[in-house]
Amino acid sequence: MHEHANGDVQRVADEVTPSGADQEFLALERELTVLFRRARANQGEMAREVHPDLESSAYGLLIRLDELGGQRATELAAYIGVGKATMSRQLRALEELGLVAREPDPADGRAWLVTLTEEGRGRVGRVREARRARYVSQLAHWDRSEVAELARLLHQLNGVMEK
Repeated sequence: MHEHANGDVQRVADEVTPSGADQEFLALERELTVLFRRARANQGEMAREVHPDLESSAYGLLIRLDELGGQRATELAAYIGVGKATMSRQLRALEELGLVAREPDPADGRAWLVTLTEEGRGRVGRVREARRARYVSQLAHWDRSEVAELARLLHQLNGVMEK
């Protein structure tokens, strides 16, 4: 690959490293590593913006509840990829912070749904709106079709990684 003065990278005839790895996949690995590191750091910042005592790992739970509404603890555990004990501990902490509540599942009186409280919904909404505003600012020089294409490709990548 050759990098031009304007920053564009152009592939040159199937470049492969001495180990046999394609340059494209090495570049993908490098960029995903940077993205994931930044995402973890941002998740911690966003969690603290929701509540100073919120664990960064619990932020994803709040986003899930904000997007889908009430969920059973088992569904949340499966989505996040943790065990029942870890999920119970996280939910207990969120309840103590006043961000979530449990209510009977109307479809099954023996089960409980976890929902955002009004306080939780308001705090999560403010943080998500601020995050979207940062994206708009950071990507203001991008064409909207490029933003849409990035979102489409990330969605496609997430789908592959779920399997």
